[in-house]
Amino acid sequence: MSFVAIIPARLASSRLPNKPLADIAGKPMVVRTAERALASGASAIMVATDHADIVAACEAHGIPVCMTRADHPSGTDRIAEVAARMNLADDAVVVNVQGDEPLIDPALIAATAALVNATVPMATAAHPIYDVQDAFNPNVVKVVLDKQARALYFSRATIPWHRDGFADGLGANRQRFPTEYQPLRHIGLYAYRNDFLKKYPQLEVSPLEQIEALEQLRVLWHGYSIAVHVTAASPAPGVDTAEDLEKVRQFFSKIV
Repeated sequence: MSFVAIIPARLASSRLPNKPLADIAGKPMVVRTAERALASGASAIMVATDHADIVAACEAHGIPVCMTRADHPSGTDRIAEVAARMNLADDAVVVNVQGDEPLIDPALIAATAALVNATVPMATAAHPIYDVQDAFNPNVVKVVLDKQARALYFSRATIPWHRDGFADGLGANRQRFPTEYQPLRHIGLYAYRNDFLKKYPQLEVSPLEQIEALEQLRVLWHGYSIAVHVTAASPAPGVDTAEDLEKVRQFFSKIV
């Protein structure tokens, strides 16, 4: 399965200033992430950024990089600009790998890319939720699938809601799941067929995505399918805070 990985990286971050350039065992975070994307078997990788400092950091480490407009409302719009510049074929598969994922599993990237085809223009990933607290946490996005492992809905709410299981007090106690109940946590990794990626910036914003603050709901609202790769293991966490960054640094200190 041939695919291209594009890594959007903005310098601005409210919780961790200059996050893409944070040093991880001698290399900037965005470079570490790009290296993981390259290890996935991608035919090409490209960092998409709006800042000259990120361009300089990538060039210093031999990572392909493209300067984009600064006014993109989302990472998806940013990678759409880069994909257009790369003159990719309509049936090319483009994977959006977030620039703050220096521990992302390369195999997860490849498996998600493999789900995109002519009838399913977009794919993402998920894993089982084992911690009951996560099922009730609105910061943990859940996804429900159909029998073909395509997304029916994404939500910050607890879905599917086990009517009988939660009615007997389990929902209030939040100590264990009802028998044979297994919610799925959405992983923020996306793959697109390039012709759909071209259409995406023109799609009308949906009321569902505004209510849930989940951009992927725009795709479902407009009637497009999203395939979901379900992996058994929880993926390594991304970097949002200084504490996250320290954990990643400790991981790399053991392997570098």
